[in-house]
Amino acid sequence: MIPYIQIARPDHWFKNVFMLAGVVVALYYRPEVFRDGAQLLAVAQTILIGLASVCLIVSSNYVINEILDAPTDRNHPSKYLRPIPSGKVKLPLAYAEWILLGVAGLAVAWGINFPFFVSGAALLVMGCLYNIPPIRTKEWIYIDVLSESVNNPLRLLLGWYLILPHQVPPLSLLISYWMIGAFFMATKRFAEYRWINNPEQAASYRRSFRYYTEENLLVSMFIYSIASALFLGVFIVRYRLELILSIPLLAGFYGYYLYVGLKPNSAVQNPEHLYRERGLMIYLILCVVVCMGLMFWDFPFLYEYFNVSTTEIETLWQFP
Repeated sequence: MIPYIQIARPDHWFKNVFMLAGVVVALYYRPEVFRDGAQLLAVAQTILIGLASVCLIVSSNYVINEILDAPTDRNHPSKYLRPIPSGKVKLPLAYAEWILLGVAGLAVAWGINFPFFVSGAALLVMGCLYNIPPIRTKEWIYIDVLSESVNNPLRLLLGWYLILPHQVPPLSLLISYWMIGAFFMATKRFAEYRWINNPEQAASYRRSFRYYTEENLLVSMFIYSIASALFLGVFIVRYRLELILSIPLLAGFYGYYLYVGLKPNSAVQNPEHLYRERGLMIYLILCVVVCMGLMFWDFPFLYEYFNVSTTEIETLWQFP
Protein backbone atom coordinates (compact mmCIF):
# COMPACT_ATOMS: atom_id res chain seq x y z
CA MET A 1 0.00 0.00 0.00
CA ILE A 2 2.92 2.36 0.56
CA PRO A 3 3.36 3.32 -3.15
CA TYR A 4 -0.37 4.07 -3.42
CA ILE A 5 -0.15 6.32 -0.36
CA GLN A 6 2.93 8.01 -1.80
CA ILE A 7 1.24 8.97 -5.07
CA ALA A 8 -1.47 10.75 -3.05
CA ARG A 9 1.36 12.88 -1.61
CA PRO A 10 0.15 13.41 1.96
CA ASP A 11 3.47 15.17 2.56
CA HIS A 12 2.11 17.97 0.34
CA TRP A 13 -0.99 18.55 2.47
CA PHE A 14 0.85 21.31 4.30
CA LYS A 15 0.15 23.50 1.24
CA ASN A 16 -3.45 23.71 2.42
CA VAL A 17 -2.20 26.13 5.05
CA PHE A 18 -2.96 28.70 2.33
CA MET A 19 -6.60 28.30 3.42
CA LEU A 20 -5.59 30.09 6.62
CA ALA A 21 -5.69 33.53 4.96
CA GLY A 22 -9.31 33.00 3.96
CA VAL A 23 -10.21 31.83 7.47
CA VAL A 24 -8.47 34.77 9.19
CA VAL A 25 -9.92 37.47 6.91
CA ALA A 26 -13.40 35.97 7.21
CA LEU A 27 -13.14 35.87 11.02
CA TYR A 28 -12.37 39.61 10.90
CA TYR A 29 -15.96 40.03 9.69
CA ARG A 30 -17.30 37.68 12.37
CA PRO A 31 -15.74 38.91 15.64
CA GLU A 32 -18.67 37.52 17.62
CA VAL A 33 -17.18 34.04 17.16
CA PHE A 34 -14.45 34.86 19.70
CA ARG A 35 -17.00 35.85 22.35
CA ASP A 36 -18.93 32.57 22.28
CA GLY A 37 -17.08 29.39 23.28
CA ALA A 38 -19.66 27.08 21.71
CA GLN A 39 -19.61 29.01 18.45
CA LEU A 40 -15.81 29.03 18.40
CA LEU A 41 -15.74 25.26 18.92
CA ALA A 42 -18.25 24.75 16.09
CA VAL A 43 -16.12 26.89 13.77
CA ALA A 44 -12.99 24.93 14.71
CA GLN A 45 -14.76 21.65 13.93
CA THR A 46 -15.94 22.99 10.59
CA ILE A 47 -12.39 24.07 9.73
CA LEU A 48 -11.03 20.59 10.49
CA ILE A 49 -13.71 18.90 8.37
CA GLY A 50 -13.09 21.38 5.55
CA LEU A 51 -9.36 20.74 5.75
CA ALA A 52 -9.96 16.99 5.45
CA SER A 53 -12.11 17.58 2.38
CA VAL A 54 -9.46 19.71 0.69
CA CYS A 55 -6.72 17.19 1.49
CA LEU A 56 -8.74 14.45 -0.25
CA ILE A 57 -9.37 16.66 -3.30
CA VAL A 58 -5.75 17.73 -3.72
CA SER A 59 -4.60 14.12 -3.27
CA SER A 60 -6.91 13.17 -6.11
CA ASN A 61 -5.18 15.80 -8.25
CA TYR A 62 -1.78 14.52 -7.20
CA VAL A 63 -2.67 10.97 -8.20
CA ILE A 64 -3.72 11.94 -11.73
CA ASN A 65 -0.60 14.09 -11.95
CA GLU A 66 1.57 11.09 -11.01
CA ILE A 67 -0.21 8.86 -13.55
CA LEU A 68 0.02 11.21 -16.52
CA ASP A 69 3.49 12.54 -15.72
CA ALA A 70 5.07 9.10 -15.41
CA PRO A 71 6.37 8.90 -19.03
CA THR A 72 8.20 12.24 -18.74
CA ASP A 73 9.24 11.70 -15.12
CA ARG A 74 11.44 8.89 -16.39
CA ASN A 75 13.58 11.62 -18.02
CA HIS A 76 14.00 13.57 -14.79
CA PRO A 77 17.23 13.20 -12.76
CA SER A 78 15.35 12.26 -9.59
CA LYS A 79 11.62 11.83 -10.35
CA TYR A 80 12.24 8.59 -12.23
CA LEU A 81 12.30 7.00 -8.76
CA ARG A 82 8.66 7.89 -8.10
CA PRO A 83 6.31 4.91 -7.57
CA ILE A 84 4.67 4.90 -11.03
CA PRO A 85 7.76 5.52 -13.23
CA SER A 86 9.61 2.87 -11.22
CA GLY A 87 6.83 0.31 -11.75
CA LYS A 88 5.59 -0.04 -8.17
CA VAL A 89 1.97 0.90 -8.94
CA LYS A 90 -0.67 -0.77 -11.10
CA LEU A 91 -2.32 1.88 -13.27
CA PRO A 92 -5.94 0.58 -13.01
CA LEU A 93 -5.72 0.80 -9.23
CA ALA A 94 -4.17 4.27 -9.47
CA TYR A 95 -7.05 5.50 -11.66
CA ALA A 96 -9.52 4.05 -9.16
CA GLU A 97 -7.69 5.85 -6.35
CA TRP A 98 -7.91 9.12 -8.29
CA ILE A 99 -11.70 8.82 -8.68
CA LEU A 100 -12.36 7.64 -5.11
CA LEU A 101 -10.33 10.43 -3.51
CA GLY A 102 -12.05 13.08 -5.63
CA VAL A 103 -15.55 11.75 -4.92
CA ALA A 104 -14.83 11.42 -1.19
CA GLY A 105 -13.47 14.96 -1.00
CA LEU A 106 -16.49 16.44 -2.79
CA ALA A 107 -18.88 14.39 -0.65
CA VAL A 108 -17.39 15.88 2.51
CA ALA A 109 -17.46 19.36 0.92
CA TRP A 110 -21.16 18.96 0.05
CA GLY A 111 -21.90 18.41 3.74
CA ILE A 112 -20.32 21.75 4.68
CA ASN A 113 -22.06 24.26 2.40
CA PHE A 114 -22.68 24.85 -1.30
CA PRO A 115 -20.09 27.63 -1.95
CA PHE A 116 -17.44 25.46 -0.29
CA PHE A 117 -18.49 22.53 -2.49
CA VAL A 118 -18.30 24.66 -5.66
CA SER A 119 -14.83 25.91 -4.71
CA GLY A 120 -13.70 22.33 -4.01
CA ALA A 121 -15.10 21.21 -7.36
CA ALA A 122 -13.23 24.07 -9.06
CA LEU A 123 -10.01 22.90 -7.37
CA LEU A 124 -10.60 19.41 -8.73
CA VAL A 125 -11.42 20.69 -12.22
CA MET A 126 -8.27 22.83 -12.30
CA GLY A 127 -6.26 19.72 -11.47
CA CYS A 128 -7.82 17.97 -14.45
CA LEU A 129 -7.18 20.90 -16.80
CA TYR A 130 -3.59 21.09 -15.61
CA ASN A 131 -2.87 17.40 -16.13
CA ILE A 132 -5.22 15.78 -18.65
CA PRO A 133 -4.73 16.03 -22.46
CA PRO A 134 -5.61 17.61 -24.79
CA ILE A 135 -5.70 20.80 -22.69
CA ARG A 136 -2.97 19.88 -20.17
CA THR A 137 -2.08 23.47 -19.28
CA LYS A 138 1.14 22.39 -17.57
CA GLU A 139 2.73 22.15 -21.03
CA TRP A 140 1.97 25.76 -22.06
CA ILE A 141 4.53 28.45 -21.30
CA TYR A 142 3.34 30.90 -18.59
CA ILE A 143 -0.13 29.28 -18.60
CA ASP A 144 1.40 26.37 -16.66
CA VAL A 145 2.38 28.69 -13.80
CA LEU A 146 -0.86 30.69 -13.85
CA SER A 147 -3.13 27.63 -14.00
CA GLU A 148 -1.29 25.86 -11.19
CA SER A 149 -1.12 28.92 -8.95
CA VAL A 150 -4.87 29.57 -9.30
CA ASN A 151 -5.13 26.91 -6.60
CA ASN A 152 -3.98 29.63 -4.19
CA PRO A 153 -7.10 31.84 -4.46
CA LEU A 154 -9.24 28.70 -4.58
CA ARG A 155 -7.77 27.65 -1.23
CA LEU A 156 -8.44 31.15 0.09
CA LEU A 157 -12.07 30.82 -1.04
CA LEU A 158 -12.32 27.43 0.65
CA GLY A 159 -11.06 28.89 3.93
CA TRP A 160 -13.36 31.91 3.60
CA TYR A 161 -16.51 29.87 2.90
CA LEU A 162 -15.94 27.80 6.03
CA ILE A 163 -16.69 31.00 7.96
CA LEU A 164 -18.79 33.21 5.65
CA PRO A 165 -20.68 31.03 3.15
CA HIS A 166 -23.08 33.81 2.12
CA GLN A 167 -20.57 36.52 1.22
CA VAL A 168 -17.83 36.93 -1.38
CA PRO A 169 -14.25 37.88 -0.38
CA PRO A 170 -12.57 40.97 -1.86
CA LEU A 171 -11.43 40.42 -5.45
CA SER A 172 -8.22 42.39 -4.85
CA LEU A 173 -7.17 39.88 -2.19
CA LEU A 174 -7.95 36.92 -4.45
CA ILE A 175 -5.85 38.35 -7.30
CA SER A 176 -2.97 39.20 -4.96
CA TYR A 177 -3.07 35.65 -3.60
CA TRP A 178 -3.09 34.27 -7.13
CA MET A 179 -0.08 36.34 -8.13
CA ILE A 180 2.01 35.42 -5.10
CA GLY A 181 1.27 31.79 -5.92
CA ALA A 182 2.46 32.47 -9.47
CA PHE A 183 5.63 33.99 -8.04
CA PHE A 184 6.23 30.81 -6.00
CA MET A 185 5.58 28.57 -9.00
CA ALA A 186 7.77 30.58 -11.39
CA THR A 187 10.57 30.47 -8.81
CA LYS A 188 10.14 26.70 -8.65
CA ARG A 189 10.37 26.46 -12.46
CA PHE A 190 13.46 28.68 -12.41
CA ALA A 191 15.17 26.52 -9.79
CA GLU A 192 14.28 23.32 -11.67
CA TYR A 193 15.56 24.68 -14.96
CA ARG A 194 18.87 25.74 -13.43
CA TRP A 195 19.31 22.45 -11.57
CA ILE A 196 18.75 20.27 -14.66
CA ASN A 197 21.18 22.56 -16.51
CA ASN A 198 20.43 20.92 -19.85
CA PRO A 199 17.73 22.55 -22.03
CA GLU A 200 17.12 19.38 -24.07
CA GLN A 201 16.75 17.17 -20.99
CA ALA A 202 14.58 19.81 -19.32
CA ALA A 203 12.29 19.92 -22.39
CA SER A 204 11.99 16.12 -22.42
CA TYR A 205 10.82 16.25 -18.80
CA ARG A 206 8.53 19.30 -19.07
CA ARG A 207 7.36 20.52 -22.49
CA SER A 208 7.04 24.15 -21.37
CA PHE A 209 10.81 24.14 -20.79
CA ARG A 210 11.20 24.16 -24.57
CA TYR A 211 10.23 27.81 -24.44
CA TYR A 212 11.45 28.89 -21.01
CA THR A 213 14.87 30.39 -20.39
CA GLU A 214 16.43 31.58 -17.16
CA GLU A 215 15.89 35.14 -18.36
CA ASN A 216 12.17 34.96 -19.15
CA LEU A 217 11.50 32.96 -15.98
CA LEU A 218 13.27 35.58 -13.90
CA VAL A 219 11.34 38.40 -15.59
CA SER A 220 8.04 36.59 -14.99
CA MET A 221 8.93 36.20 -11.30
CA PHE A 222 9.30 39.98 -11.00
CA ILE A 223 6.02 40.59 -12.85
CA TYR A 224 4.09 38.21 -10.57
CA SER A 225 5.61 39.63 -7.39
CA ILE A 226 4.88 43.23 -8.43
CA ALA A 227 1.30 42.37 -9.41
CA SER A 228 0.78 40.61 -6.09
CA ALA A 229 2.10 43.61 -4.15
CA LEU A 230 -0.04 46.11 -6.11
CA PHE A 231 -3.28 44.21 -5.59
CA LEU A 232 -2.40 43.65 -1.94
CA GLY A 233 -2.03 47.42 -1.64
CA VAL A 234 -5.53 47.86 -3.07
CA PHE A 235 -6.90 45.42 -0.51
CA ILE A 236 -5.07 47.10 2.38
CA VAL A 237 -6.23 50.64 1.55
CA ARG A 238 -9.79 49.53 0.81
CA TYR A 239 -10.41 47.04 3.59
CA ARG A 240 -7.77 47.01 6.36
CA LEU A 241 -5.30 49.89 6.53
CA GLU A 242 -3.55 48.47 9.60
CA LEU A 243 -1.93 45.86 7.33
CA ILE A 244 0.17 48.62 5.79
CA LEU A 245 2.50 48.17 8.77
CA SER A 246 3.31 44.67 7.51
CA ILE A 247 4.59 45.90 4.13
CA PRO A 248 8.30 45.98 5.07
CA LEU A 249 8.08 42.43 6.43
CA LEU A 250 6.22 41.12 3.39
CA ALA A 251 8.64 42.83 0.99
CA GLY A 252 11.46 41.12 2.85
CA PHE A 253 9.74 37.78 2.47
CA TYR A 254 9.57 38.16 -1.32
CA GLY A 255 13.29 38.90 -1.32
CA TYR A 256 14.12 36.02 1.02
CA TYR A 257 12.16 33.55 -1.09
CA LEU A 258 13.94 34.75 -4.23
CA TYR A 259 17.27 34.35 -2.43
CA VAL A 260 16.40 30.74 -1.60
CA GLY A 261 15.23 30.15 -5.17
CA LEU A 262 18.59 31.29 -6.55
CA LYS A 263 20.54 28.76 -4.51
CA PRO A 264 22.05 25.75 -6.36
CA ASN A 265 19.67 22.77 -6.13
CA SER A 266 17.22 25.05 -4.33
CA ALA A 267 14.65 23.63 -1.93
CA VAL A 268 11.90 25.55 -3.77
CA GLN A 269 11.97 22.79 -6.43
CA ASN A 270 10.21 20.60 -3.87
CA PRO A 271 8.14 22.78 -1.52
CA GLU A 272 7.72 19.87 0.88
CA HIS A 273 11.45 20.27 1.62
CA LEU A 274 11.26 23.98 2.40
CA TYR A 275 11.25 23.17 6.11
CA ARG A 276 15.00 22.72 5.71
CA GLU A 277 15.27 26.46 5.12
CA ARG A 278 14.85 27.29 8.79
CA GLY A 279 15.48 30.99 8.35
CA LEU A 280 12.75 31.24 5.72
CA MET A 281 10.31 29.27 7.89
CA ILE A 282 10.96 31.48 10.92
CA TYR A 283 10.52 34.58 8.78
CA LEU A 284 7.27 33.20 7.32
CA ILE A 285 5.88 32.47 10.79
CA LEU A 286 6.76 36.01 11.85
CA CYS A 287 4.92 37.42 8.80
CA VAL A 288 1.84 35.30 9.53
CA VAL A 289 1.74 36.28 13.21
CA VAL A 290 2.16 39.99 12.45
CA CYS A 291 -0.52 39.97 9.72
CA MET A 292 -2.96 38.07 11.92
CA GLY A 293 -2.38 40.55 14.73
CA LEU A 294 -2.89 43.53 12.44
CA MET A 295 -6.21 42.08 11.22
CA PHE A 296 -7.65 42.39 14.73
CA TRP A 297 -5.62 45.21 16.35
CA ASP A 298 -6.86 48.70 15.43
CA PHE A 299 -4.58 51.72 14.87
CA PRO A 300 -6.95 54.67 14.33
CA PHE A 301 -4.10 57.18 13.86
CA LEU A 302 -3.13 55.48 10.57
CA TYR A 303 -6.36 56.63 8.92
CA GLU A 304 -5.57 60.26 9.75
CA TYR A 305 -1.94 60.05 8.63
CA PHE A 306 -2.83 58.40 5.33
CA ASN A 307 -5.96 60.54 4.83
CA VAL A 308 -8.22 57.50 4.53
CA SER A 309 -11.88 57.81 5.51
CA THR A 310 -13.10 55.59 8.33
CA THR A 311 -16.74 55.93 7.23
CA GLU A 312 -18.33 52.52 7.45
CA ILE A 313 -19.53 51.23 4.07
CA GLU A 314 -20.67 47.89 2.71
CA THR A 315 -17.45 46.09 1.77
CA LEU A 316 -18.55 42.59 0.83
CA TRP A 317 -20.71 41.25 -1.93
CA GLN A 318 -23.69 39.23 -0.79
CA PHE A 319 -25.01 36.12 -2.44
CA PRO A 320 -28.63 36.61 -3.56
